[in-house]
Amino acid sequence: MRGVVNSGAAERTRAPSQQQQQRLTRSIHSFSPLSPRTTVVSSLSAAEEERPDLASTSLPPAFEIRLCAAGVVLLNFLIGAFGPPCTVSIDFADAETRKQASVKKENGQTVLVPLFLGQESVVGEVRIDPVPGKKVEHTGVKIELLGQIELYFDRGSFYDFTSLVRELDVPGEILERKTYPFEFSTVEMQYESYNGVNVRLRYVLKVTISRSYATNIVEYKDFWVRNFSPLPEINNSIKMEVGIEDCLHIEFEYSKSKYHLKDVIIGKIYFLLVRIKIKHMELEIRRRESTGSGPNTYNESETLAKYEIMDGAPVRGESIPIRLFLSPYDLTPTYRNINNKFSVKYYLNLVLVDEEDRRYFKQQEITMYRVE
Repeated sequence: MRGVVNSGAAERTRAPSQQQQQRLTRSIHSFSPLSPRTTVVSSLSAAEEERPDLASTSLPPAFEIRLCAAGVVLLNFLIGAFGPPCTVSIDFADAETRKQASVKKENGQTVLVPLFLGQESVVGEVRIDPVPGKKVEHTGVKIELLGQIELYFDRGSFYDFTSLVRELDVPGEILERKTYPFEFSTVEMQYESYNGVNVRLRYVLKVTISRSYATNIVEYKDFWVRNFSPLPEINNSIKMEVGIEDCLHIEFEYSKSKYHLKDVIIGKIYFLLVRIKIKHMELEIRRRESTGSGPNTYNESETLAKYEIMDGAPVRGESIPIRLFLSPYDLTPTYRNINNKFSVKYYLNLVLVDEEDRRYFKQQEITMYRVE
């Protein structure tokens, strides 16, 4: 009899019952980071081989559900405890009727921001909404209008060229929604907003809720600025002769040297001497962005437009007309030494390509400006 009992125990050790396998499967499938059930099963698995009735000591599923719910409540409590006690919004007084500017962000997405002119007043209101059940203790609330330049090689460091401040509230507590009107009258915003390859010029409203024993609450609202320029009193034509000695001699002429952003470039090219086989000729609009100063100046050039004006070999005495519309291209006014931080210049680049794909080119700077 003793041998039979030992044989049965050994057989039970090798082959757990079907009921044990089902309990083990349910324990594995119901495992969660907050559930201790798997730990309990694994600690009893060896004992269950001798006493299957011990499996009933595993935690019931209802306890696991309550434990997970407690974890969610704790997480929400931590978020509420360490999150901001209020939300801050900045609205312009004429937001519904004001024009919007389409601005491309660094990630390539395009967003719409309110558009202002250089001498406009900036008027609106700041709304502070405390989180239900909380109060906002502060040592003052203020709003700033800032004009800033950010160089991307020094990202995060802003150089303020315009800074205006309005105090909105004295130290105290905010228990419910509070609205503060603000106004910056006829602000002089002398530079246009600009997003370039290596530099950004921006205008922003900044609301600060100062606090003594906690970090300040800060909210930003960007807006875009454009400035119109009067028509230039003097706008001379551009006329130059270029070439290669005894091989190529051409003369090009543009009707003027200053163009507004929706203008048309009109000109002519005269071939005075042609002893090389020209394959085609094109006109490029190039933008050169310069950041820094002195030995730390960094130049970045990009081609904005490429327009083929001739295909085939010219002959001596031939004249090629030029007519290039600027409105389809993303152009900005010329920026010259803005706050000693950056410049943006535009060039017309005339390129000739021969049959051996050698390139001959001549650049000429032009001035861009914005009109109403």
